[in-house]
Amino acid sequence: MKIQKSTARYEEWLAKHLTIIPLDLQHKHEQMSAALFPFMRATYYRWAQIWPEVCGDLLSAPVVLGVGDLHVENFGTWRDSEGRLIWGINDFDETWTLPYTNDLIRLATSALLAKMGCDEKLGMEAIRKGYLEALEAGGRPIALAEHHGALRQMATARLHQPEAFWEKLHALPEVTEEPPAGALNAIARHMPEAGLHWHVAHRVAGLGSLGRERYVAVAEWRGGSVAREAKALAPSACVWAEQGKGTAPVLYQKILDCAVRCRDPFVRLEKRWIVRRLAPDCSRIELSALPKERDETRLLHAMGWETANVHLGSAKARALAADLKARPRGWLYREAKKMEKAVIADFEQYAAG
Repeated sequence: MKIQKSTARYEEWLAKHLTIIPLDLQHKHEQMSAALFPFMRATYYRWAQIWPEVCGDLLSAPVVLGVGDLHVENFGTWRDSEGRLIWGINDFDETWTLPYTNDLIRLATSALLAKMGCDEKLGMEAIRKGYLEALEAGGRPIALAEHHGALRQMATARLHQPEAFWEKLHALPEVTEEPPAGALNAIARHMPEAGLHWHVAHRVAGLGSLGRERYVAVAEWRGGSVAREAKALAPSACVWAEQGKGTAPVLYQKILDCAVRCRDPFVRLEKRWIVRRLAPDCSRIELSALPKERDETRLLHAMGWETANVHLGSAKARALAADLKARPRGWLYREAKKMEKAVIADFEQYAAG
């Protein structure tokens, strides 16, 4: 099936599960045509469809509750219940039961497509090594205050000018139509105090979720700004890729609850909405926001480690480590290169119209 037909069929299926915002979806299509890495980020549904064909010999690997849409820009920071700055995976919209190899290959492929500055093979090995070391340690969340100095420097570089973050949110135009009651009620339950006056806007963010309802409420509270976001969720695109129709539970909360993680107390599934706090230090980190001088192999090692943290919530470390150690040297690089080739072929076809 060509990428254009896959896109149309997936979007038809998605529209049966949530309300589509046409202008945002058009913007998504434009981003898909612009460059390879945005194309990959925007088309997890296509990945879910083709990766079993391209990497079929990996389907027998141990199964985990996987991230699905994992890539090098699906990481960020948040504050845990103790106020500590934590770094890790930021988004679980596409969570599904998958071979653990899916997340590793997608993360590795995204690093290739993002043209990260480190040697490709060294980068792939850093992911594999970080994943294995986390398995052998039984997992450990990445708290930045006391450890991980290099990662902390990379992750906090964007926090030097927080004013820009709030200026951008305050500049969003207020919605002209009343948002769904479910979104407003979910936001209200997560505000720091009842009775606050909100500025409610439709937020355009991300790539894979472009086209979905996404509302942000900004309020002034005790000397500064606070913000909460509610984003509409649908079943993982894996459901569509496997069946072409039907529905399934949203597993976002399940993966949050079971992962080896210092949870963000302000991220919660509320019926069909995922609600989160927005702040300069509680957000996703794009590669462009990282310092120009950075240790990318260390960054990829941390990404591999955090992937294991998530997988350990639903699988035994011993089984995952045994399977990983049994794989031939360089397997992750070779499989990622195969998927890179497949994504490039889809992108060229899509961009050509």
